[in-house]
Amino acid sequence: MIMSGGKNLFNHRAIILVVLFATTMGAHAFSPADSDKIFAAYHDAFYFTKGGKGFYRATTEGGKTLFWDRAEQLEMVLDTYERTTNTACLKIFNNVFKGFIADHGTNWERNDFNDDIMWMVIACARAHQLTGEPFYRNLAKANFDMCYARAWSTNLGGGLLWKTDTSSKNACVNGPGTIAACLLYQISGDTNYLTKAQGIYEWERATLFDPKSGQIYDNIDGRGQVHPMTFTYNQGTFIGAANFLGHTNDARLAADYTKNVLSNGGVMPGYGQTGDAAGFNGICVRWLAKFMKERGLQASYQKWLQANADAAWENRREADNLSWSRWDRPTPARVLNSWACSSSVVILQVVPPNEPSKNSTSLVSDSPSAGRLADN
Repeated sequence: MIMSGGKNLFNHRAIILVVLFATTMGAHAFSPADSDKIFAAYHDAFYFTKGGKGFYRATTEGGKTLFWDRAEQLEMVLDTYERTTNTACLKIFNNVFKGFIADHGTNWERNDFNDDIMWMVIACARAHQLTGEPFYRNLAKANFDMCYARAWSTNLGGGLLWKTDTSSKNACVNGPGTIAACLLYQISGDTNYLTKAQGIYEWERATLFDPKSGQIYDNIDGRGQVHPMTFTYNQGTFIGAANFLGHTNDARLAADYTKNVLSNGGVMPGYGQTGDAAGFNGICVRWLAKFMKERGLQASYQKWLQANADAAWENRREADNLSWSRWDRPTPARVLNSWACSSSVVILQVVPPNEPSKNSTSLVSDSPSAGRLADN
């Protein structure tokens, strides 16, 4: 009875959320100028330079973001460059990359988290695709090779280990690992990377993917027990991996599960302001939107993705145009985390606007735009 009552309460709440989402968000739309503004706002609030290197603050009060957060912030900058072709974005990327190397070096073996390394490999591979700089390609290749060598094992049928000191094999490393290998194949032409990508993908599909529902399970532990927690970023990287390898039906199943189950047909889950989950939705929409565009599936996903982008923009904090990770409610007037605000920036870059172009605002320069962002 308790289980049944709880389920009914959840379903009732879900229905309310869908109705509210459909009725309140439908009246709004975002434009390319809005996409410019949200990136510029993020830049103003979080970017700073020191000694000729760029960094992102952890919060609106200071600090610096950590390894994998910064990898995804670098991808956020590349998302913006892909939309705008504004070369200032590449200068920002280069500055933040130099800051990353200053903090973490070029050999990331000291980081025990294999997923952290794969996120950064993806950022490097994408940077090479967009700039042609061999340095990014070489760094991506060297660190992928190191990570794959220590992470792949035959126990549990294959797959990549999440960390060097654990027997758990997680979607958060195998999805990105597949994407990283696919990108390395694209930029190097080395078929060994394609073979690795196929092997990682096939393991994740067989072990952590439900082919009936499209759900991606979080991990399998060393005892062989699957843990079925589900998060949007794991859905997104599986979609991206399946798209790269031509498994369109798998990608559609995972995308439909994200839209219809995790999001209840409306706004994507709000994971809170702190912790790793705060930026999960940005990773998801990056790969889901790419899949949609490349496979011509706008009729299935574009209105839903646009409605989420509308919600992120409409619920921004108008005083500074920052938008947090809870797109179903207004951004509060308090300290905000840069990682939690990154997904709102990403979705407005990768999802096509649903309002005609207005006069574009100045996107951003590669230099801090105010005294508070100067070297410190």
